[in-house]
Amino acid sequence: MKHCPSCNHTFADSETFCGFDGTRLLGDAPAQPVATPVKTEAPRVPNAPASSDPVERITCEWCQGMNQKTAVSCWACGAPLDIKNLVSESGWREAPRIRDMTEIHFGLSTCQVEGEIVPAAEINLGQGDSVFFEHHVLLWKDDHTPMSVMPLQGGIKRALAGMPFIISVAQGPGRIAFSRDATGELVVLPLHPGMELDVREHAFLLASHHIDYSYVRIKGLRNILFGGQGMFMDRFVTSNQPGLLLLHGYGNVFERVLRPGESIMVEPGAFLYKDSSVTMNIESQQLTTGFFGGTGMNLARMTGPGRIGIQSMYVHHHTD
Repeated sequence: MKHCPSCNHTFADSETFCGFDGTRLLGDAPAQPVATPVKTEAPRVPNAPASSDPVERITCEWCQGMNQKTAVSCWACGAPLDIKNLVSESGWREAPRIRDMTEIHFGLSTCQVEGEIVPAAEINLGQGDSVFFEHHVLLWKDDHTPMSVMPLQGGIKRALAGMPFIISVAQGPGRIAFSRDATGELVVLPLHPGMELDVREHAFLLASHHIDYSYVRIKGLRNILFGGQGMFMDRFVTSNQPGLLLLHGYGNVFERVLRPGESIMVEPGAFLYKDSSVTMNIESQQLTTGFFGGTGMNLARMTGPGRIGIQSMYVHHHTD
């Protein structure tokens, strides 16, 4: 269509001039199509994880316990989660240094590690939980925390071997604390179901009641060192429930995992603990010095598979 700019009359597109006043017609602009509203959807934002979604966890490199991503120390063993395993070129990894006031959980109870030079373990026992220990490592306890004695078999043999033949038990609820009378570090070992661990005598600090306790004798070790009957070791076994075991290591503690058939030689005084699958045999090695005939060195051959723990500073007790 066209229109007259003077009188605004409209004419067909074939006309050139206005029929009323002769003014040249102007073409109308083409009508703009009416925009049809387009239905759009807002961009979809992923929903926050529902409660049934898997939660991000941090795995402890020392005990393989699972922890919340915000945790700074492992709830099961107290190892710092912001420090990687410190492993030597020969495969020894350093036991984690438990930070002062770190809290560890087991059953309905907690264990708080206090101090660093001569660390103490303060236990807050929940109802129905208990721990057992050698009575001379007791530091203090609440007045109302009940105690008893664990019945043991072979008490006479243990007494003759110089090992403690009285094992005390503390039941919850209540607080009780323990420490060894020497510098070193606490080694926290959560035991999973079906584990067996052999520990050097006078090294165990406490264990939770889910762990079965006995002892074994390593023939020949004390014979070689001091002419006695052999070296006794504490044995800790878990059946269908996990448990918590605390040891005291003199100096620094290191752990190594031996492959099946792999052997290393260890000074007997440095030995701290081992999996029961690791065999231990005493060997005497002769060191010749020419005219004087030489001398001998007695070492413990440890053969895998399994873990072995050693301590960098050892004390020969009178029973070793």
